[in-house]
Amino acid sequence: ELLTRLQARYAPLGLSHYGQGKWYPGEQLPRWSLNLYWRRDGEPLWRNQALLAGDGDDLGATPLQGERFLHALAARLAVGSEHVFPAYEDAWYYLWRERRLPSNVDPLASNLADPAERARLRRLFTDGLQREAGHVLPLRHDGDRWRSGRWFLRDERCHLVPGDSPLGLRLPLDSLPWAREEDQARDFPRDPAAPRSALPAYPALRTRHVAPVEARRQPTAGERGADAAATERAPRAQESAAWITRTALCAEPRGGALHLFMPPLARLEDYLELVSAIEETAVELGTAVVLEGYDPPRDPRLQHLRVTPDPGVIEVNVQPVESWSALVEQTEFLYEAAHQTRLSSEKFMLDGRHTGTGGGNHFVLGGATVDDSPFLRRPDLLASMLAYWHNHPSLSFLFSGMFIGPTSQAPRIDEGRHESVYEMEIALRELRRRQDEQQAAGDGRVMPWLVDRIFRHLLVDITGNTHRAEFCIDKMFSPDGATGRLGLLELRAFEMPPHPRMSLAQQLLMRALVARFWRHPYQPLRLQRWSTELHDRFMLPHFVWDDFRDVLAELADFGYALDPAWFAPHLEFRFPRLGDFAARNVEVELRAALEPWHVLGEENAAGGTARYVDSSLERLQVRVRGLVDGRHVVTCNGHALPLHPTGTNGEYVAGVRYRAWQPPSCLQPTIGVHAPLTFDLVDTWQHRSLGGCQYHVAHPGGRNYDSFPVNAFAAESRRLARFFRFGHTPGELRVAPATRSAHFPFTLDLRRVEG
Repeated sequence: ELLTRLQARYAPLGLSHYGQGKWYPGEQLPRWSLNLYWRRDGEPLWRNQALLAGDGDDLGATPLQGERFLHALAARLAVGSEHVFPAYEDAWYYLWRERRLPSNVDPLASNLADPAERARLRRLFTDGLQREAGHVLPLRHDGDRWRSGRWFLRDERCHLVPGDSPLGLRLPLDSLPWAREEDQARDFPRDPAAPRSALPAYPALRTRHVAPVEARRQPTAGERGADAAATERAPRAQESAAWITRTALCAEPRGGALHLFMPPLARLEDYLELVSAIEETAVELGTAVVLEGYDPPRDPRLQHLRVTPDPGVIEVNVQPVESWSALVEQTEFLYEAAHQTRLSSEKFMLDGRHTGTGGGNHFVLGGATVDDSPFLRRPDLLASMLAYWHNHPSLSFLFSGMFIGPTSQAPRIDEGRHESVYEMEIALRELRRRQDEQQAAGDGRVMPWLVDRIFRHLLVDITGNTHRAEFCIDKMFSPDGATGRLGLLELRAFEMPPHPRMSLAQQLLMRALVARFWRHPYQPLRLQRWSTELHDRFMLPHFVWDDFRDVLAELADFGYALDPAWFAPHLEFRFPRLGDFAARNVEVELRAALEPWHVLGEENAAGGTARYVDSSLERLQVRVRGLVDGRHVVTCNGHALPLHPTGTNGEYVAGVRYRAWQPPSCLQPTIGVHAPLTFDLVDTWQHRSLGGCQYHVAHPGGRNYDSFPVNAFAAESRRLARFFRFGHTPGELRVAPATRSAHFPFTLDLRRVEG
């Protein structure tokens, strides 16, 4: 439904394609990917949208219908329709599987443990193993025209590899005749920087296949000549069968719709020609089809967007835009389309906390082509961003999700490996040296591969994963393949905000910073060594916001004035206020703070080993206004907080780290839960509490909620139920002075003082 709305907006004459998405360990099948393609020049890709069926449409498709379709398509492409052959499920394998079932289990019943295996066996035994699963047309393009040919398999029939994947992924390609590696035809993806001519217009593609049926009569083998007949002969023993066509287009009735599995093609022109022939065949036969299989080759002349599942969320990879007005329109429409589809970019947790869905709001920056990429034209732009993000941690934490730290999805370069900062300084200096050498030689452009080589092994997480990094350059100019040489930079330390204007504020900030660094590169004398201060000072919202205001002030000095009020919703969303109280002209406010989640050691789990994340620790910030130094002390569970002055007279902040819940496996498992947290404003002159509050992590009555909040009001009621402006400690209080940790001086860690 979401893809349909996006297609109606951006590509009413585009091509919808069902491809293969990510395949996570432990999952039997890869996830789906709904793709939408359209041409940049405005020409249609598929005009008859009624003939593009949805994946769930039951149109009563049959194997015979698929066979007729492939015969008609082969006639349009002027290849031998006699090469179409049926494919069957491997009867011997499934009979063997049936014999291995327990004697008291019926494969047609629902008492098998594995639901996927249960559905598979029920479907096969219900339909019959002798029934045709689909049909196959060997097909390839040799650069001049379409070619087909016979498949010589060891069995008389084509038996598919057992499984649930589309027919095109289960072809017995290993059973095809052997050929030397150097004799096999190989299609290499075109270099993204290679020049490309304009694509053929839609009418030109269409007229290639629109002809009377008589004119499309297929010649016999004798008519094709002796040379053509020789390519269809069976190979002799130990002969390299170089002439065999090893790719195929498959037709499979599945779920009531006719699915066409597209073969891999290296040239976009060939792919569009095949799509045009399929559309004309569908018009001729009046048959709606579903296109799946291999995607079109990546090409700058083609726009595309993708909708695919990610753990817990629906991921939408939208098309690039070239202007701010287009970016605003795209962002606002995406949020509205998701809302109309009953999808949301926010959620409420069991305790009522308002959070993001966990999906990333990743920004990809680059140019229309590889040569236009600003990061390859000016590598110092990437160097400026790396150095600036490092020296201003607020850019890493203000817009992030709940999971931060060295094992998160977007760790900073100084999280996990302390020597990375030292190595990054050398890399930045080396980049400047090479760029100066090029300028002295009359060419100020550094070789694009050098940018990847210098930074590739620094922009990684602690396991060496180049994708899970705050700055991902996997698609900058990787030597691994053409898909990695796109000149793109992905910023991953952004979580999807709940409102489109919040997302636009983030994107405006990125545009302003890129524009500033393009005109005025950022080249500090050294990178700051934050050490443990990173997970101490910058876990508290006061210091994050203070550092972010410095970023905005610097942008204003360079002519890019952004109002801090535009980013106030991000502060409130990322660091919500938990409660406050006042006593004797002193105000105390509690806000949620950040807490890194650390990955634990391997433990046995179902199906293998697992590494759990310790989310049992939480942190909050206490800010005090009007405090009289030397007289007033704020305590948490009887321990004085290490209050730090903010620069405003009488204002102080401190953090409190505590165990919120007790999981079976965590860091320091012998330390129990510290909640509820009791805060007191203590008058050390009179040795008594002037007032206080209590903060509960869960329901104060011990209730365990059975369901998530149904709306924002229910969530707010749960949050309010966990905070009380009373419950301070009665009687005489004598508080020991606050003890500051040498490594975390801004935070009171209750695990160290209470145990």
